[in-house]
Amino acid sequence: MRAVLVGPPGAGKGTQAQILASELSIPKVSTGDIFRANVSGGTELGKQAKAFMDRGDLVPDEVTNAMVRDRLAQEDAREGFLLDGFPRNVAQAETLDTMLAGLGGRLDAVLELVVDEEEVIRRLAERARIDNRSDDNEETIRHRLVVYREQTAPLVSFYGERDLLVTVDAMGAIEKVTERALTALKSKA
Repeated sequence: MRAVLVGPPGAGKGTQAQILASELSIPKVSTGDIFRANVSGGTELGKQAKAFMDRGDLVPDEVTNAMVRDRLAQEDAREGFLLDGFPRNVAQAETLDTMLAGLGGRLDAVLELVVDEEEVIRRLAERARIDNRSDDNEETIRHRLVVYREQTAPLVSFYGERDLLVTVDAMGAIEKVTERALTALKSKA
């Protein structure tokens, strides 16, 4: 299974990615993990990414794309993976198609986790309280949701048109969301 996980901040992508990857016996491929591995490993791509991150800038698509391409070419990802945090926009999605074609594969499914916006705000505010994160105040959360709608939400249409999209209600208990997500992914296998 080669799948992508999308959804707004606070939808539970990180939690579900970990569980689903384990259940499907495929690696979870997170851009955050890839960035940290390249930076801590001192790779050329890591040095490039660190320069942007140190300035507080977003890492450009070309650097992110190169890191993801390298990760997907690794042995453990050849038979499948669950991408979390990539692609973030349609341009990256098109690049992913090209990458996978070059590796002799294609996506099987894109899983969208759908959560009520007020629940997202509640979840992120609770996470901020527990983790003592000042960056997750209500104003910042609402801004992140606007950015998501503008940049990432168009992926839903992009993948829907390609008949790859499966949508899952991500409200409720983690176990129930996982159950719904596994059923949805298996429908695309």
